Amino acid sequence: MTRNTVLLLLAGVVGFLGIVLGAAGKHAFEGKAESKLYGNFETGLKYHQVHGLALLAVALGSLAATGQKQAARLRVSGWLLLTGVVVFSGSLYLLAFTGQSGLGKVTPVGGTLLMLGWLSLCWAALAKEH
Repeated sequence: MTRNTVLLLLAGVVGFLGIVLGAAGKHAFEGKAESKLYGNFETGLKYHQVHGLALLAVALGSLAATGQKQAARLRVSGWLLLTGVVVFSGSLYLLAFTGQSGLGKVTPVGGTLLMLGWLSLCWAALAKEH
């Protein structure tokens, strides 16, 4: 396995977990769809699944990159997106399942990591190989 294919593997894991957690959460919150905790769960799941697809695109892009600089920048983007999903969605999942409101303080850190992941994708697009 290479540095590029690790992101592809992790994109698959993130996608898989998005489905598993979505199904588990639906059952766990059955009859409680109007609760704020379920709203937190749904927000985490939406960002999880959307950014799982973004991670897949970045991983595939890093495999198809024409230069080493662009591939490296795409990997940075991928790791930021992955970490952002774990922190942002993970904190919302934990908040939803435990009700511990203090976990919400971590969520903006994950959001910032997701934003940096998207900005680093722009940075990768600007890579000039010499």
